[in-house]
Parts: sequence; structure tokens; C-alpha cells
Amino acid sequence: MSKDFVFTVIHEDGKARIATFKTSHGVIETPVFMPVGTLATVKTLSKEELDALGAQIILGNTYHLLLRPTSALIAEAGGLHSFMNYQKPILTDSGGFQVFSLAKSRKITEAGVTFKNHLNGATVFMSPESSIKTQEELGSDIAMSFDECVSYPVSYEYVKESLARTLRWAKRGKDIHQRKDQALFGIVQGGEFQDLREQSARSLVEIGFDGYAIGGTSIGEPKEVFQKMLVDGVRYLPFDKPRYLMGVGSIDYILSGIEQGIDMFDCVLPTRLARHGSLMTMDGRINIKNEKYRSDFTPIEVECDCYTCQNYTKAYLRHLYICDETLGKRLMSIHNLRFLMRIVAGAKEAIKAKRFLEYKEATLKRFGNKRGF
Repeated sequence: MSKDFVFTVIHEDGKARIATFKTSHGVIETPVFMPVGTLATVKTLSKEELDALGAQIILGNTYHLLLRPTSALIAEAGGLHSFMNYQKPILTDSGGFQVFSLAKSRKITEAGVTFKNHLNGATVFMSPESSIKTQEELGSDIAMSFDECVSYPVSYEYVKESLARTLRWAKRGKDIHQRKDQALFGIVQGGEFQDLREQSARSLVEIGFDGYAIGGTSIGEPKEVFQKMLVDGVRYLPFDKPRYLMGVGSIDYILSGIEQGIDMFDCVLPTRLARHGSLMTMDGRINIKNEKYRSDFTPIEVECDCYTCQNYTKAYLRHLYICDETLGKRLMSIHNLRFLMRIVAGAKEAIKAKRFLEYKEATLKRFGNKRGF
């Protein structure tokens, strides 16, 4: 367990909570949305722009960084913080999700996973031990256990077998983890099955981690199944450790997570939407490609305090997008990320005022009235 990692709950409203946790590169206040910087960059954005957005922590990905530029090169540069010149906290995913979603011709054994590099077809082997060692080379503040993210739907028998192996992998990763300045999180799996989610959470707590993530959600399951996975996943986690809902970036899922006591969220959704011309607003999503924005000289949202809304119009953003100018993707990414951070900031204020459920209901009603989630 990392001695540099201290988690403290400071406000509660039902299960919703505000907490602080100290990491090697600063203190984070939760709930927090974490921009995804898969390849050691949040696509198109500088660290100064991330700071201006209010980003407290970003993600890097072990699988992608292992392939290029390699964790050895990043270690030679002094670690991920030095390599990308970002001095706030960084979390690295274990690479497990990418191995199972991107890699071709994978073979799963007790030892680990053998798969084809999605870039050039070369054979790669990743194990719980190699994932942890790679993350230690990267030098992230928070490392994740290597797990299998099963698809949906899948049989109970397969999930049961996969979970048992994932728990053994979690123990092996914990045993080999050495960095005292790096927290290590376990990942709750178990598919849609309540008893397996319970088994996963209880077993991970017994092994003992600095924090716990809920994995295997937002992979195509219906919303009611997601909600069940969330509730079943968080129910058996300790109060005094951070809880991370992986891969969630729509406001309905984020607010549902906060309601259940989730502290941390991440997703590529806001930047991916921006690159495809879709903008998140309090009144629903808008498609900047629409002809009606050709001569719309108003900001995306009058109430938004982001750099984009303070300086540019929808007409200009549409022009940039139609012309495939990188600046347009950058400006729209700034807005979408800031939008989610504003949603989370509003949730914090509501928790402090003991009115979180009222805030959630009002926000979802306004957002869902027009364009959906």
C-alpha cells in the first residue's frame, strides 16, 4: 500500500460524497472527471489548456505507451510526467481493456495474454507482472491491476472463470508492485451477475488496494444493466478508499455514479465527440455540421466559461470543422471537457448543500429534453 496516498471524505449527501486524496503530484478533490491522454497527450490540447479547464488528473494508457514510444524510453526521459511535461497527477490504465478490445488473435492463459500488436501485427505478451512493471516505468501516480474486461453479453460460466483468473492476476500484480510513490487500484469485474460482482469486490478488498475501480461497464449493455453493475460493484467497497467508474463520460452515467458514491470518472467521449463535430451543452448535444449554424454568431453556450465560448462563435467553429482545420477540433474539445467538469462542479456544490438528488434530476431533465444523452 502506498504511504503517499491519503484519501479523506469531507462532505456527504446520501451516498454522494466529496473527498480529497493526496498523491505524489498533488491533492485531488473528488468527484472528478479525468480527461484521457491515451498516448501521453489529451488529443490536441496543451497542459496549459488542461490547467485552464480545471483538469486535476489525466490518464495515460499502458498498452499504447508500451507499443510506442515504449515504457523504457519514457523511463529514460524521467517518467511520464517529465516526458510529457505534465506535473499534476497521472493515472495509467493497465492495458487490459485495450488488449481485449483492440488486439487481434489473442490467447488467454493463466500466465497472461499473447496477442498481435494492432499497429504492425507483431506478437506481444502481457501479464499482470509486465503490466505493473510497465506502469512503474511510466511512473504514474495511480496504477491499475491487469484484468480481463469481458464482452456483453457473455455466459455466467465464462464470466465466473474469467473473474477467478482476474483475481489471481490482481494478487500477482499486487505482490510484484514496488513503487511506494504509486498507488495501485484493483478492478471489480463480474459482468452483469450480482454474486460475481460481490465476490470480486470482497476478494479485492481482502487482497488490499489503495483504491478500487468498477470495470466492465459501458460496453454495450442496456442502461438498466449498467445501473445494476454499478450498484452491485460499489456495494461491497470500503468507504475510506476511492472508487473509480471506468470509461464513463455521459452525464446521466456520471451523475448516477456520483449518487452511488463514485469518486472518479474517465472517458474519451468528450474529445471523440468534438472531433466528429458534436458539442455537449446543458440543453443537449448539437451537431456543428448543421447548416443552421453557418451564420450563427453566438457562442456554443452563453453560460459556459470555457475559452472557446468566451472567444468564438458557432459559425466560426462550423467553418473550421467543414474545412477540417485542427483548431476546430481543439476548440470543441476544450468546450466538451469543460462541460463535463462544470457538471461535476455543480454536483459538488449540490452535495455541500445537501441537495444532490435535486441537482441530478433538474440537470438530466434539462439535458434530456432535447437531444438525449
